Formats: sequence, structure tokens, C-alpha cells
Amino acid sequence: MNTENPIMQTFLATLFTWGVTALGAAMVFFFKEINKKVLDAMLGFAAGVMIAASFWSLLSPAIELSAAMGLIPWLPAVVGFLLGGVFLFGVDHLLPHLHIGANMNEAEGIHTTWQRSILLVLAITLHNIPEGLAVGVGFGAVAAGIPSANLSGAIALAIGIGLQNFPEGAAVSIPLRREGLSRWKSFVYGQASGLVEPIAGLLGAALVLAVRPILPYALAFAAGAMIYVVAEEVLPEASRGTNGHLATMGTMVGFAIMMLLDVALG
Repeated sequence: MNTENPIMQTFLATLFTWGVTALGAAMVFFFKEINKKVLDAMLGFAAGVMIAASFWSLLSPAIELSAAMGLIPWLPAVVGFLLGGVFLFGVDHLLPHLHIGANMNEAEGIHTTWQRSILLVLAITLHNIPEGLAVGVGFGAVAAGIPSANLSGAIALAIGIGLQNFPEGAAVSIPLRREGLSRWKSFVYGQASGLVEPIAGLLGAALVLAVRPILPYALAFAAGAMIYVVAEEVLPEASRGTNGHLATMGTMVGFAIMMLLDVALG
């Protein structure tokens, strides 16, 4: 396959995932408030999609590919998975950001005087780095001719990531509106959190195409980064209040839908 094709496919797929983020952010034109129960259920849904995608679309192919390449099947998956978590741990402690509903004194990362609105956007941007990377690596695996990778599976991954980006976009723009920003500025900031996905996606696809032997590690790396975000950011946010059961049910539904997409299309 021509190496330009997977790059273009990744670009189009991550444009789609960013577009769904923008669609979610556009909810600010219709609502000034978002029910906390709805928000927590949506965040749980996003977590479920990310967990399922991490295994079905990333870790499982990494293990299969390692065996096909004559490597110890579990080694690249374990090493890449842990490296992905370490990478996000570093980003989490360096990138200034603030979780939805948190006070300014709870901001994480390097201390800064940036406005609360910017810190809220950066929190969701942090979620989107591994998501874009996962899509890029998925399409790169197809281009590299990996037997366990196929275009339908890569598309299923992009659809799943896109689905869970809708609540993320709304989860940024609507609280920003509540903070006093205009509807338009809230929308612009909300959709901007998804712009990192095309960048991360193109980087992942290009890296895989340039250095094919690292593909099992790259797949597992993206999985580890996503699981770190789920455990460190998404689920704690969803369970911050009294809606833990709703967040759990959302997680179950999100996992089931992503599993269905991956198995049915992949």
C-alpha cells in the first residue's frame, strides 16, 4: 500500500473524531447547564469505550503480531503498555490542567497563572493525545501489512473514539459557558480540545510506517496511555459526586458498544 494512503486515512479519521468533539461542544448553543447525572454517565461511557479499544483494537493485535514476528508474545505488549502509562504520567505532571468541577487550587501540572478556562480545555486535551495516537497506529498497522490488522478494524476504532468524543466536547464547552464565557467562545475552546487528535494520529501512523518492527510496542503504548487516562482522569471525574453507579453503567455500555464495533467490523 502506498505510504500516502494510511497518512491520508489517519488524517480523515482523526478529522472525524475531532468533528464529533466539535459536535459535542456545539451543545453549548442549546444548553447552559448539563445535568451532573448525564455528565457522569457520559464520562463513564467514554471510559468504557477507551478500555475496550485498548484491548480489542490495540493489545490483542500487539500480542498476535509479536507471536507472528517470532517475539515473546507478551513482552512487547507489557513493555509498550507500561511505557504508555509512564509517558502519560509525565505529561500529566507537566501539562497544566484542571478537572471539571475542581477548584483552582486543585490544578495539576506545572504551576501557571493561566485562566481556569484554558486549564479545563487542557484537561480534555490530555485525554485526546492517546486517542489520536491509537487511531494513527491502527491505520499504520494496516498499511504495514500486518495480518491481524485490517481497514475495517481501524475504522471501527475511529468510530468508537469518535462516539466517546461527543460527551467530552460537551463536558468542556458547557461548563465553560457556566463559568461566564460566551456561547461562541465556549464552543471554540471545547472543539479545540480535539485538535490534538489529528496531530497525534499522524505522528503515530508515520512512526509505524518508518519503523515497522516497533509496531507491537506502539500498539501497546497507545493502549497503556489510554488506560492511564481512564484510571487517572476519566473515572475519578465521573465518580467525583454521588453518581458512581451511573458512571459504572455508562462504562459497561461504552465497553459493550466498542467491543461490538470492533468484533463486528474488525
